Amino acid sequence: MNDTSIGIIGGADGPTAIYLTGNQDLGLAGNWILGGDSGGSAGQFAGFLAVLAAMVLLAYFIGNISPSTLLAKSRGLDIKKEGSGNAGTTNALRVMGKKAGAITLVVDILKGVVSVLLGDLICGGWCGMLCVVAVMLGHIWPVVYRFKGGKGVATAFGALLGLNPLLGLSALGVVLIGVLISRRMSVGSMLGALSFPVICYFLEPDFIYLGCVLAILILVKHRANIVRLFKGEEPILSIFDKEKKS
Repeated sequence: MNDTSIGIIGGADGPTAIYLTGNQDLGLAGNWILGGDSGGSAGQFAGFLAVLAAMVLLAYFIGNISPSTLLAKSRGLDIKKEGSGNAGTTNALRVMGKKAGAITLVVDILKGVVSVLLGDLICGGWCGMLCVVAVMLGHIWPVVYRFKGGKGVATAFGALLGLNPLLGLSALGVVLIGVLISRRMSVGSMLGALSFPVICYFLEPDFIYLGCVLAILILVKHRANIVRLFKGEEPILSIFDKEKKS
């Protein structure tokens, strides 16, 4: 995406000017504070970094929004004490039905898209990439819900759509194949995570290292599912459960 390097001019008393070279994407804040690609003083550069940090922090708090928790609370339920105890789409579907599951899915996707697009618009492409991980962390470990959130698959998909639509759709394709074959969302999610670094290599190489972090986060959150799969105890999705349908 970007081929950017940092140049520093200064002496013994510290840097007097900092400039960026290459095909940088600084967003609205960079153009306003640093004057686009011309660089600026150390204070101006610090101001830009402060805005960038604020956008990443905002992405984290957007990730804290938990539609499944709010929907369950409106029905007198605690989603973390129902079903699998996970505050995500799959558990919302199991506990509250298709409508709640659909609302949870859409909101979780949208918060990923919005976080990344805002970061990209305000501070450029690298900020957008950092916001992918930040909104995921906010979804998985939300401070407003005592660090107990969902597994981040829908939010990751939304964030990747905001970063690179083809990247997000390619990862979704792997997830859907895994779900259709196994009839289990966890299997599709983990296959998507495992394939993600490879997809990044071809479609978004600048994101490959953060992409590996993203994949590890998803796999870590599915460790209980891995144990159940080995024990043959992982439930299939309700839409594939013929007994429940009958």
